[in-house]
Amino acid sequence: QLQLVESGGGLVQSGGSLRLACAASGFTLNSYAIGWYRQAPGKEREAVACISSTDDLIYYADSVKGRFTISRDNAKNTVSLQMNSLRPEDTAVYYCAADRAVGYVCTYPTVGPPSYWGQGTQVTVSS
Repeated sequence: QLQLVESGGGLVQSGGSLRLACAASGFTLNSYAIGWYRQAPGKEREAVACISSTDDLIYYADSVKGRFTISRDNAKNTVSLQMNSLRPEDTAVYYCAADRAVGYVCTYPTVGPPSYWGQGTQVTVSS
């Protein structure tokens, strides 16, 4: 069974940091493009960051550029999202997703959705 599991969410004060991890079971992430997305209450799910399977394409939403970093650890079969300088508007449920097609991951929701999704992890940033 192919699964993605997010971890690392929590409550943090404005300006703080969190590191989210997306762990895979049943498949190896180094063959897949991975994306991080978030959905705040009453809002559409939006793309946050993505990384291609070969790491030669990395995308960040303008709202997180310079604050968030996506990276992959093939030895641990995980992809992380380091989030620094967090703001209250970063509060959302964060999801990771994977697909062999980088377009489905890095242009979602215009194209996609990616094939595999985690269950999400809550990030709350207090002011």
